[in-house]
Amino acid sequence: MASELERILEQVGKDRGIDKKILVEALESAMLSAAKKRYGLQKEIEAHYNPEVGEVELFEFKTVVEEIQNSNVEIVLEEARRTDPEVQVGDSLGQKIPTEEFGRISAQTAKQVIIQKVRDAERENVYNQYIGQQGELVHGVVQRFERGDIIVNLGKAEAVLPLKEQIPREAYRPGDRIRAYIYAVERNPKGPQIKLSRVRPDMLTKLFELEVPEIYEGIVQIKGVAREPGGRSDKEPGGRAKIAVYSRDIDVDPVGACVGMKGSRVQAIVNELRGEKIDIVPFSNDIVTYVCNALAPAEISKVIIDEKNHSIEVIVPDQQRSLAIGKKGQNVRLASRLVGWKIEIHSESEAEDTVREARAKLESIPGVGDVTARVLINAGIYSPQDILEWELDTLGEVTQLGKKKAQKLKELADEYLRTLHSEEGAEEGPPAEGGQPESSEGNVQGEEAEADGPASEKGGSEAEEDE
Repeated sequence: MASELERILEQVGKDRGIDKKILVEALESAMLSAAKKRYGLQKEIEAHYNPEVGEVELFEFKTVVEEIQNSNVEIVLEEARRTDPEVQVGDSLGQKIPTEEFGRISAQTAKQVIIQKVRDAERENVYNQYIGQQGELVHGVVQRFERGDIIVNLGKAEAVLPLKEQIPREAYRPGDRIRAYIYAVERNPKGPQIKLSRVRPDMLTKLFELEVPEIYEGIVQIKGVAREPGGRSDKEPGGRAKIAVYSRDIDVDPVGACVGMKGSRVQAIVNELRGEKIDIVPFSNDIVTYVCNALAPAEISKVIIDEKNHSIEVIVPDQQRSLAIGKKGQNVRLASRLVGWKIEIHSESEAEDTVREARAKLESIPGVGDVTARVLINAGIYSPQDILEWELDTLGEVTQLGKKKAQKLKELADEYLRTLHSEEGAEEGPPAEGGQPESSEGNVQGEEAEADGPASEKGGSEAEEDE
């Protein structure tokens, strides 16, 4: 019998993947629960597994006393010495309880405790196994469907692929094999809950790591990923992704490594993602170059950076505008996510109109001429309000006008706006006492000469102003 119980414990532990110690603890706990149910909760009973005899032994402990106050936990000295002649008052005497006295109800209680302990151990094992696989790809078999979610059998556990984590227009049937990305493993009263995804950017990263040895070895690095798995109808744009790669070895082309011979590597990933288009973008530390690469294949005419607002204005030829934006804005949206900057696309004709309007606004400031207006526009400043919003040091540095001229520009813009607001508020009344502002026409020309250099009719030039 001893060898038989040992064999069962070994076999169950191997089949269920449970440590033998856990099974022994389950047996002891089950027998203890059955004994408590049979003899009452007041008694002091302990359970110990004895591998030599192959059974769980139960012992009831009582304290040796001269006079019994509580028969559940005490025994008189005379009776105790029948079991142990050397026992003394105050000693704790343990007596073995015959398990044959257990009835059907006690046996059922023991069985339920064992089943629950084993189930808890299995759940803990599953959690420990898959928490270590969080962030990895796994293979599974489609088991069933629950309210749009797909239940996937991973072998030792079931995982859920929520509807929002499924690639639109993908169809599966029970028994189909599926590969997905584990993005979360959570404890649950009913057992660990493993959550899968096929739409997250991390899945694309893992697929490239599997298909491209240079990425797995660390020679080529993935610097960014942006994905849109596509819509559920033909009116919505299809699945598309952009991935930025960088090579730590100048002799290794990162894009070529990811594409593979005749496109074999990237095509394997495209097939796994059911035809999702993948743009492989060369990463660059220069944000202008990076944005141009991200918006490819569209041609870029000009890029204007607004570091303050972390945004970029991109000017493209009129015929390239729709290509740069993409279907329903998908291309520029993915590019913006990839580089982490807000991107606005404008055609050359739109940019010309914007520049024309901005120049008119800036040149309406007394003391600001054509040259200064062009300098401000090139820096991304299109109105008097923009001049006031910029910090003085930044304005002088970006426009290369210097701190002194930048201060004068802010004063001119502030005075112009104050005058404009004053005139708008007093359209029906006479001018305020004192007439025009201190900056007369002669003073404005003087400020213009200081800011922009000599006027063209006096023989001046932009080169002179820069000097």
